[in-house]
Amino acid sequence: MRTNLIFIASLFQILILSCSDKVEMVEKIAIIPAPDQLVLSEGSFMLNGNSKVYYDKGLEVPARFLMDFVRSGSGISMDEGTADSDIIFKLKPELGAEEYVLEVTTNNINIYASEARAAFYAVQSLRQLMSASLEKGEYSIDVIAIPLVKITDEPRFGYRGMHLDVGRHMFPVDFIKKYIDALALLKYNRFHWHLTEDQGWRVEIKQYPKLNEVASFRNETLVGHYSDQPHQFDAKTYGGFYTQDEIRDIVKYAADRFITIIPEIEMPGHSQAVIAAYPELGCTGEPVEVATKWGVFEHIYCSKEETFTFLENVLDEVLELFPSEYIHIGGDEAPKKNWESCKNCQARISSEGLKDEHELQSYFISRMESYLNDKGRQIIGWDEILEGGLAPNATVMSWRGQSGGIDAANMGHEVVMTPTSHCYFDYYQAETESEPLAIGGYLPLRKVYDFEPVPDELSADKHKYIIGAQGNVWTEYMKDEKQVEYMIFPRILALSEVLWRDKSKKDFTEFVGRTNEFFKRLDALEINYANHLYQLNGAIKNENGTGYLEIRSELKDADIFYTLDGAMPAPGSKKYDGPMPIEKSLQIKAAVFDEEGERLGQVFQQSIEKHKAFLKTPILNKEPHPSYNAGGAKALTNGINGSDKRYGDSEWLGFWGEDLRVVIDLGETTELKRISTRFFNSKGQWIYPPEKMLIKTDTENIDLNIDDQGDRIIDVVANLQSATRYIELTIPNYGIIKEGRQGQGNPAWTFIDEIKIE
Repeated sequence: MRTNLIFIASLFQILILSCSDKVEMVEKIAIIPAPDQLVLSEGSFMLNGNSKVYYDKGLEVPARFLMDFVRSGSGISMDEGTADSDIIFKLKPELGAEEYVLEVTTNNINIYASEARAAFYAVQSLRQLMSASLEKGEYSIDVIAIPLVKITDEPRFGYRGMHLDVGRHMFPVDFIKKYIDALALLKYNRFHWHLTEDQGWRVEIKQYPKLNEVASFRNETLVGHYSDQPHQFDAKTYGGFYTQDEIRDIVKYAADRFITIIPEIEMPGHSQAVIAAYPELGCTGEPVEVATKWGVFEHIYCSKEETFTFLENVLDEVLELFPSEYIHIGGDEAPKKNWESCKNCQARISSEGLKDEHELQSYFISRMESYLNDKGRQIIGWDEILEGGLAPNATVMSWRGQSGGIDAANMGHEVVMTPTSHCYFDYYQAETESEPLAIGGYLPLRKVYDFEPVPDELSADKHKYIIGAQGNVWTEYMKDEKQVEYMIFPRILALSEVLWRDKSKKDFTEFVGRTNEFFKRLDALEINYANHLYQLNGAIKNENGTGYLEIRSELKDADIFYTLDGAMPAPGSKKYDGPMPIEKSLQIKAAVFDEEGERLGQVFQQSIEKHKAFLKTPILNKEPHPSYNAGGAKALTNGINGSDKRYGDSEWLGFWGEDLRVVIDLGETTELKRISTRFFNSKGQWIYPPEKMLIKTDTENIDLNIDDQGDRIIDVVANLQSATRYIELTIPNYGIIKEGRQGQGNPAWTFIDEIKIE
């Protein structure tokens, strides 16, 4: 209430200005990421054409950014002034490297920082205290009213990153700059630019022209999802690359916004495009094509001297373009099949005294690390670089969960956490069927916001090695800029707060309110964000054996109306006022409506089947993997099927490389006719259905062979002819993924859905 009164007072102050002045004021404070401390006072600072700016030496870049932003957004030009100017950028050495203080009073604005980057972050907060209309450039503004605040702020983590894959799909320079602008607004400081892939090489290398003549272009591209069979292609040449001049321009553009670009040059795997251009760098020497579909390919760099000479020469040009301390060398998903039969690789294993091909990969990475260390750089690699021994000074990006990061931190290596479960923005972000095609998985806004980069299992003395986290944007299914924006916004907002704000101060409901207001800024910036803030979710509650359906909204006091007869909900439908008992199988449709009766967001639909195992708690021999255990064991008998498109929701349970046994106690001897369940099948994400399943009752043992026809969902049904109290399912894991497939050499995932007993 106090905040509202303050804004009313500020509004009165604005009204006494000349009627000819056009004044813009932010409607509601919605800074993202939220500052550590913000104190709001009554009144406003009035920025206008008479306002002047002063900055201490070393703070020119953030000061100029503010002046340019105000001019381009409003038409107001501010001149430089003296030390008693209206807006002052002041060095304060006692503050931390990224800490700032922002004071807005009726007479002036003071920004205090010990370094320019911290002052730049202050400017981003100040920018968000101004009307969103400035983002789109309404040049007729005469006065910008800025609320009076004092902000003291600094980030939790030093590494705050976002990634973009331009190998699968490439994006124009203007969009790369727009992407960087978005990172700057949200106080990210690292842009991981994934420049090389099996499907295309995207950086100009002058010493090796075929990298751009051949490796940068593929003959066609997969249409639809990788899991769809048979594969279909568009028969269109696709490709391109960034010239060195374009890269220099982008690097400077990012540096002016205090963002370091980390280039990724993949090795030894994900290199088929290079081998298409230079077959002699592979093990077989045979010609191959630039990859036209997604996945993992067995054509990787050979470990002969010629390869290292090539990579060193390439890196020399890369280092000249990118001043980043870190160079990302990939290191992931490198099939060893060709190495096993390659005389050069086997000779290398022998001459270096290596045990096997895994140690050969470690040798490969360590050798490239040594070369880069000699050039004054450090390497980052995906967590596979742990296999066979970690290079001495390497930083690890932990993507296959957090275990790799834990191992690296325990060895004293720096870690960037980027697990698929919380940081892969190519996953679906809503459960509605209308969502555009994505790789799979399910990563809603709340799950990103709830991410904790420092694992509980890590001892306190090792926390310092977790230097931050990163959101990854793999673009197999993102063909254009609008799709990239849709997939990252607003999840990028949630991750920015994870990385910036102290975890004890996070509040998701409050964050949702700010995000709803922040959408006005994204509209002005013409960013194509996904708006699922009004999305409803259902949950089954078990109270003394009676099931209740609870409908949840992330928005406070949402007006929810629902139907149970298949009709679309409307303001005249029944209003939801609390959990409802489930007396029989049902289908509910529900939606949020505003005061005018307009529907907000999409209709929530949920079918609930009350079968004989409904609400009977299964006993599992293994807990699901923490990343895929949102619903717990009770999700297997809550009457709700998981999505047919994505596996990361609260219904699918995921188990990594483990055999599963499920026991259900029906409470009393019961006549049974049938049992059924479902398995997710998405081999591109390492998810395999089991090959068999054993069903055991008090009187029957049934061995089922499971037929994998390549469908996304594998339905398994068994007829029963028994009366039983207990039923047991034994589900062996598929095992180790075979050579030549994505995730080869790793254990497969098993994802299981509702167990229905009739």
